[in-house]
Amino acid sequence: MRITRRLEFDAGHRIPDHASQCRHIHGHRYAIEVTLSGRIIDAAGQPVNGMVMDFADVKAIAKHHLVDLWDHAFLVYRGDTVVVELLARIPGHKTVVLDVIPTAENLAHLAFRILDPLYRDTYGNDLRLEQVRLYETPNCWADAIRGAE
Repeated sequence: MRITRRLEFDAGHRIPDHASQCRHIHGHRYAIEVTLSGRIIDAAGQPVNGMVMDFADVKAIAKHHLVDLWDHAFLVYRGDTVVVELLARIPGHKTVVLDVIPTAENLAHLAFRILDPLYRDTYGNDLRLEQVRLYETPNCWADAIRGAE
């Protein structure tokens, strides 16, 4: 069985080597979908009975470890030194410096690596992260899939 929880956040970025508009500082209303697989829990009388994982728990983990950190932040590549230095001059600015260029593909891959160890099989139902889908726009997204991430 697979389940998916979607969360949304706003963030800025730029793709320094892009040949078009994305080389400029801009922002997006991102959405992230976290897909888990596992067997349906058979635990009569327990709150998780009949679930793979409570959707509220799926959300809480992704929100705490990823969304809250990236929401209303500027996601900047460490090698984009001009922008890193510019943002450092703004007192209290929420900047997340990344070791990768913040493309949808790299952000999905990074999100998968951050979240993968956090979704643990606590009910013996073989729970595991299968996919992270990151929407940069409603029409453009990247999938980080277990085994291909």
